[in-house]
Amino acid sequence: MTWVTRTALAAGLGFLYAPILVLIAYSFNASPLVTVWGGISTRWYEALFSDAPLLAAAWVSLKVAVLSSLVATVLGTAAALVLERHGRFRGRALFTGLVLGPMVMPEVMIGLSLLLMFIGIGFDRGLATIVIAHATFCTGFVAVVVAARLRGLDRSLEEAAADLGATPWRVLTTVTLPLLAPAVVAGALLAFSLSLDDLVIASFVSGPGSTTLPMRLYSQVRLGVNPEINAASTLLVGFVSAAVLLASWLTARRGPA
Repeated sequence: MTWVTRTALAAGLGFLYAPILVLIAYSFNASPLVTVWGGISTRWYEALFSDAPLLAAAWVSLKVAVLSSLVATVLGTAAALVLERHGRFRGRALFTGLVLGPMVMPEVMIGLSLLLMFIGIGFDRGLATIVIAHATFCTGFVAVVVAARLRGLDRSLEEAAADLGATPWRVLTTVTLPLLAPAVVAGALLAFSLSLDDLVIASFVSGPGSTTLPMRLYSQVRLGVNPEINAASTLLVGFVSAAVLLASWLTARRGPA
């Protein structure tokens, strides 16, 4: 690696992560002014945990992330099994596009289209609509992670179980899914982090009483940044980073096969 490559890499990483590091540092600032350093203090974390509206938004985000990741994990795992275990079938290209399309579509388009659908069918916006929207968005990511694991599995294990008399359902539940467990958990954690961090889609499909934490933080930032927002953002970054790192570790981990 030449010095030019190292410099470009350092500049790119600095551009991406320096603002986050500054935000984390200033979340421990004792001064009420976000641009003036007044020493190290945890006063804003204490204030954060006494902010009822912010805690309510965090609870909504947590519920949405858990529910949508569960739905996305089930649908994404099923989609990966169809794509990797059923070969070519009529409509495969369309099915693949429907599963993976939300991964490359702009979030504004996803949010607007889901909003129009909910209005068209008369479905009241709230917690359920955010869960549906996030599950739609995250299913493709789970399918990609699980499909990559499926391509690396030794199919002789499944064939041996079938030869010994196991039904297809028993092969799936006792052989395939246990071997897929690290990838399934990694996909669930990835879906959880994507849902927890989403702002754009939730802004379109949310309703009264279903304000998520990113939406709450964005509305407060528009009125001015205070150190309490830095503390909340730091905790959000920590949760998302932990989920992504755990998902990456599980994805890279070699399974029993």
